[in-house]
Amino acid sequence: MAERLSHVRAGDVRADAGDGWTIRVQGFDPATAARDESLFALANGALGVRGGVDGIDSATDGAFLAAFFEQAPIHYHEKFTGFAFTTDTRVPVADAKHIRVVLNGETVGVAPGPDAPLTRELDLATGRLRTLHRFMAAQGGAVEIATERLVSFARPGLLALRLTIRSIDYTGPVTCLSDLRWGRRAEGQGDDPRIGVSLGSGGVDFQPILPESRPVAVRQTARLSRRTALLRQDHVAGPGLTAEEPFLSLDSISQAFHADLAPGGVVTLVKFAAYAWADGDRDNDGAAVEDRLMQEAAATLQSAKEAGWEVIAAEQADDLARFWADADVVIEGDAGLQQAIRFNLFHLYQSTGRDGATSIAAKGLTGEGYEGHYFWDTETFILPVLAFTAPQLARRMLEYRIGRLDRARAHARGMGHRAGALFPWRTIAGDECSAHYPSGSAQYHINADIAFATRLYEEATGDSAFLYAHAAEMLFETARIWPQVGHFNARKGGAFTIHEVTGPDEYTALVNNNFYTNAMAAAHLAHAADLYRRMETQAPAELATVATRIGLTAAEVTLWARAAAAMYLPTDPDLGVSPQDDDFLSKPVWPFADTPADRYPLLLHYHPLAIYRHQVCKQADVVLAMLLAGNRFDRGLKQRNFDYYEAVTVHDSTLSPSTYGILAAELGDSDKAIRYFTETARIDLDDLHGNASHGVHMAAMAGSWLGVAWGFGGMRWQGGELRFAPVLPPGWARYEFGIRWRGRRLRVAVDAAGTTYCLLSGDELTIHHHGGAVMLAVGSDRHVAAGPFPAPVRALIFDLDGVLTDTAEGHYQAWQRLADELGVPFDRERNEALKGIDRMGSLERILAGSGKMLTAAEKLEAASRKNGYYQDLIARFTPEDLFEGVRDLLLSARQAGLKLGVASASRNAPALLTRLGIIDLFDHVADAGAIPNPKPAPDIFLSVARALDVPAPLCLGIEDSMAGITAIRQAGMPAVGIGDPAILTEADAVIGHIRDFRLDRFVRPA
Repeated sequence: MAERLSHVRAGDVRADAGDGWTIRVQGFDPATAARDESLFALANGALGVRGGVDGIDSATDGAFLAAFFEQAPIHYHEKFTGFAFTTDTRVPVADAKHIRVVLNGETVGVAPGPDAPLTRELDLATGRLRTLHRFMAAQGGAVEIATERLVSFARPGLLALRLTIRSIDYTGPVTCLSDLRWGRRAEGQGDDPRIGVSLGSGGVDFQPILPESRPVAVRQTARLSRRTALLRQDHVAGPGLTAEEPFLSLDSISQAFHADLAPGGVVTLVKFAAYAWADGDRDNDGAAVEDRLMQEAAATLQSAKEAGWEVIAAEQADDLARFWADADVVIEGDAGLQQAIRFNLFHLYQSTGRDGATSIAAKGLTGEGYEGHYFWDTETFILPVLAFTAPQLARRMLEYRIGRLDRARAHARGMGHRAGALFPWRTIAGDECSAHYPSGSAQYHINADIAFATRLYEEATGDSAFLYAHAAEMLFETARIWPQVGHFNARKGGAFTIHEVTGPDEYTALVNNNFYTNAMAAAHLAHAADLYRRMETQAPAELATVATRIGLTAAEVTLWARAAAAMYLPTDPDLGVSPQDDDFLSKPVWPFADTPADRYPLLLHYHPLAIYRHQVCKQADVVLAMLLAGNRFDRGLKQRNFDYYEAVTVHDSTLSPSTYGILAAELGDSDKAIRYFTETARIDLDDLHGNASHGVHMAAMAGSWLGVAWGFGGMRWQGGELRFAPVLPPGWARYEFGIRWRGRRLRVAVDAAGTTYCLLSGDELTIHHHGGAVMLAVGSDRHVAAGPFPAPVRALIFDLDGVLTDTAEGHYQAWQRLADELGVPFDRERNEALKGIDRMGSLERILAGSGKMLTAAEKLEAASRKNGYYQDLIARFTPEDLFEGVRDLLLSARQAGLKLGVASASRNAPALLTRLGIIDLFDHVADAGAIPNPKPAPDIFLSVARALDVPAPLCLGIEDSMAGITAIRQAGMPAVGIGDPAILTEADAVIGHIRDFRLDRFVRPA
């Protein structure tokens, strides 16, 4: 609920905003140590190292490999066909980041407290974690210990560290103990289903390797899956340091380096640690993998030593510089949000798999939350960010799914489907890992989510060849599932309905016609059919290969197109909203007022059935459909859905606020948009959900970029066209973001003066700014000045009564005559409430509360009688009855090239305009009788915009009633009110009379 996010913790911002490129924490607080380990984690898509502090033992610290996980059986007391039978769990691997410092026999430690002389800094520009620790030795004298740490992007298995010890006034020996540590177990299953697992007999065995009695490496093998990883380390000791032979203890290999320090003296130790891994413990030829992994790790270490710390650090900075050149977001006016957006993008970039065999887990490589599983939000939230900022990584994510297609086929067979592929809800290897099928396997929408991501990737990159050669089979096989879970339903008028699925809202499970699933499935089916047709002419050889391999026929493709066109996407006739499913709106609303703040998230305190029986949403569902499939829904429906579902959504998922924030921005509610955006952007830095200790929230991080680009920037795309509708959020002076689009690099900057588009590289490009075309070329920035309305106006759409002429008196007299005949009360005050309302709607309002009951036939007769009285009155109208200034305004607008329309609820509008002598000046007059929903619904204004062939944002609506102003705004148009500003509060501008309308004030050139 928008008004209650009280279960979210207030932001205790301990990470200093600084310059926007640094995450800094001063001192050491044991209560937030695990949280800080997540924030300061480093990764490269293959290896992740949590940000523990040297000298402090921590049960939550550790390291992970994306490809190293255990597969353990799931044990059921009652197990049925098709249940998931194993779970993948990414388990901790041996950790090489620790170097202990000993001064004259005293181990350096950190005393807890905010004033402890320890500073940690994550440099987002260079990808390095730095610590600075000042320590006073017991026997006297102080040293300053500085460390730098990075996980190399250029060298997938490499962790690099540099330790520098400077004596301030200490004299004596110093020892550096460089460790390889192992033995940390995966976090055990507790009461929180979001973390931990029961591995049973599974787990990891660790074995130090002792060639020639010298421990130089550690091998780790998953007991059940037999996946194997190996870790080696080596060092470059600076002047003054002497090395001893490595020695073995129970759970570590250590190597000591000694020196003597005097005041002003400095010693430096560089450590390189190399990981290598394999899917089993033997290669294809049957040989043990250990020797090969030893050689791979040795080669990585040798290369690193030859390059040296400075070169490797420069490589890291260069890699990030290339990323930031395209992905950086600038926010001026809020230092905390500037820091947060860069922090979030940094974590997305470093946790994404780069080999096509891995993707990005819900917690990235920063912690054990969700066992390292990949979910649907990988494609729905994260991939879109990378498609527009680092498209090569987005392609790798799709390659991961394509590589798991056979496992998805097997999953489909296990679920009883005779053909096609069904991707699992949560997985690593490709098999379903969720033991709770109502909220797991039933989430069939993941097929459509992956299809959405594939479609978006092609739109953003223009890389159709990738779809033809690699992704088409996956799209076709996943599309095959929908006709098996749905059918053309005679009880729904032949619409295609989908049964027994769970949507994104996991607080409602196993439903018919989940709106999100249906909307995304329709898009999936339509795209798969379109792809097939395109490949018939553009890639016939690839199509023939795929069709033959999977037995695909043209008849199936025709079925997909039919199902997409007939998809059941109803609007509730009473509430005017999209039902989340067939039964959702019939349930009682969750008792929010009786739910204590400490009972959120609900899933930790209530049985699922107790939640399922109510109207309550864990996260955006219908609202997410309004965003991802938004092209097919009008603004009015989006607004009604936003308002309705916001009131029953508790945002127990960190995915949810970003969706609500983006749609709020699209609907013009900047205050809500910035509130939801702030919640999303700082979810981890402020630990708003209290579980950042399990790892940071990757999809929420992605949602913060989407909030800038899709939300405030209004970025949308369709058919190869890139569209923007920028707004400046309250409190911001300026913002800027980058886009990669079909081989081009583009920057968009927005401030109070307007929007500047800069094409940095690539061919000329035409984009659309609030619907108006803007041509871009390299070296020629285009600035679009901010005007009275966001978009350049291309059409004026007028109401008639009270705007162009005064028919209000005629309507009043006709209604008064009818009311007198019916014997119901009516006066001028009641007449005011009828402004902008159509004939039947006005009659209903007059009858309401009067006690007068009419049959449907009698109502039609009464309305017709009133119309006759009104026509008699307006039959006397002439051009002299036109309001002052109207004809000149219409002539000036036509001369300026504007299109003109009339959106009057009166069916007499054409006749009246003819009598006024201006009908020939309009390009279109709405047929009020053909409009399904009267004002304040936007239908009539949208119908005129379509007839004028002008996008709604480029049409300016002019009205004198609140119902009309609401209709204009819901149509996505700017609105000028004619009348009293105190009444027409939703209008963008209000003037007293149409004669006060000035084109140069309200209309600027496109």
